[in-house]
Amino acid sequence: MNTFKFKTNINCGGCIAKVTPSLNNAKGISKWEVDTTNPQKVLTVETSELSENELVTILKNAGFNATKLAD
Repeated sequence: MNTFKFKTNINCGGCIAKVTPSLNNAKGISKWEVDTTNPQKVLTVETSELSENELVTILKNAGFNATKLAD
């Protein structure tokens, strides 16, 4: 299982509602959450199948930016 953390522009409940279907329907994501209280709006994703680039593409297709944070 890999855990990725991304700086995003997912900054409110409406944004979370917009991205939820994309993340929930992505094969291989076992858990995800967004910390909207963090200034970087950190998205944490646990996946056993998807790569960092695939996750960034999923978010981009949903209309959001994501930059991987250093481990």
